[in-house]
Amino acid sequence: MEDRVLIFDTTLRDGEQSAGAGMTVGEKIEIAKQLERLNVDVIEAGFPVSSPGDFEAVQSIAREVRKPIIAALAHANETAVDRAGEALRDAAHPRIHVFISSSDQHIQHQLHKNREEVVEMAAKAVARAREYTDDVEFSPMDSSRTDREFLVHMVRAAVDAGASTINIPDTVGYAIPEEFARLITRLREEIPELGESVRLSVHCHDDLGMSVANSLAAVKAGARQVEGCINGIGERAGNTALEEVIMALRIRDDYFGMETGVDTKQLYNASRLVSQVSGFPVQANKAVVGRNAFRHASGIHQDGVLKERTTYEIINPLDVGVPRSELVLGKLSGRHGLRARLEELGYALSAEELDKVHESFKELADKKREVTDRDLIALMGNERAAVAETYSLEHVQVTCGTGEIPTATVRLSRADGESYTDAATGTGPVDAVYQAINRIVGSPNELTEFSVNSVTEGIDAVGEVSIRIEQDGRPYIGRGADTDIIVACARAYMNALNRLLAMGDAARSPEAAGAV
Repeated sequence: MEDRVLIFDTTLRDGEQSAGAGMTVGEKIEIAKQLERLNVDVIEAGFPVSSPGDFEAVQSIAREVRKPIIAALAHANETAVDRAGEALRDAAHPRIHVFISSSDQHIQHQLHKNREEVVEMAAKAVARAREYTDDVEFSPMDSSRTDREFLVHMVRAAVDAGASTINIPDTVGYAIPEEFARLITRLREEIPELGESVRLSVHCHDDLGMSVANSLAAVKAGARQVEGCINGIGERAGNTALEEVIMALRIRDDYFGMETGVDTKQLYNASRLVSQVSGFPVQANKAVVGRNAFRHASGIHQDGVLKERTTYEIINPLDVGVPRSELVLGKLSGRHGLRARLEELGYALSAEELDKVHESFKELADKKREVTDRDLIALMGNERAAVAETYSLEHVQVTCGTGEIPTATVRLSRADGESYTDAATGTGPVDAVYQAINRIVGSPNELTEFSVNSVTEGIDAVGEVSIRIEQDGRPYIGRGADTDIIVACARAYMNALNRLLAMGDAARSPEAAGAV
């Protein structure tokens, strides 16, 4: 067997199934290009039959991202397979990923069919997909709860129909590592092609917190493709966190004897981009890419690291793209210094983009004595969050305090040059700001999520605000950062409203997406 594990990234498909994590086509393309820089082997770009927006995203990524395999998910039926094939028509390396349920729980309660009918559907769909491409992946959904003999029967049928990859999903995070490894071993024993002419893959969910452990156990048992998402986002508790699998294989090469083709120095950039686009903050103690992953508070740990880094760091932060030290920038820093530091952090800007970012940087530097790497990352998050602005925030002022009714005055300008000022009261200062903005914009919506995070330390810390609003059941994400948290809240709300106004008609339909 080969000693290389393929990395299959499904951030744009299964990751987007995280509740409230809708992505625009442009954002998906941006993430796909970062994944290409990361050098993943496969990018699952979407589920084309689920909506026109997903079809467009898969089609666009297939045209613009040429190095990795581009996969599209399809139910085991002719319509879904044909839709996937059409979306991948321009791909340099297309793959159709066919799935159907295999467990009795799913077959009886969801499909309302018998086992043999399901096997026939699977085989027909795989054969249909082979009419579009020789690279066809098949997933028997909910494999970990499927009768073992029946699972072997279904996989045998898919292989005979022409599947070149068999993926074994732990769809509901039910498996235990040792048990999952035994399942992989049994499949390899009973279907000799697996691990030889047919690649064996795994796709694990994290409902019991064991998705990474299950994936690695499967690799040890012979799987040679691991599916997951950046930051472990995804349906319910999420998917296998790819950055953790990648670094485990690298750091414990002595145990696994496996390698990947991933450029690990791009992991940190990929993590931050996915966080900014999805609106899900990366938890501070997240393995590999969390803010605290390479920070030491204990005096004993600090002493050890100062004497020899490897005493308490098994991963060199530089190997995952985390700067070992931070270049401190301030208001006297020029464009060249700013550009150099941003390039070190993985941001390539045109002259026009640099001018815009430099102005925002100067505004921030006037408020802070020192601008750190994390300030710059938050600043770039603001720039990435920018959309075509129907309204822009000019001024916000709040009055509140003990015995005071929170009151906000807001001035907005429209793209046509008109300026509007209004005031409102609220239950608190943020509510007052949002009420005042609503009086001007007049676009009813429901605020469903609100999150404030400190990006840096100190009294002059930059605060980053992420919100979600909904209109007619469709979510819109807004982000904003500033040293003044009220201004950050206002920017985040304006960002979400501008998305609503600019993208409402093009948003994804609420049709159900697939899950494996």
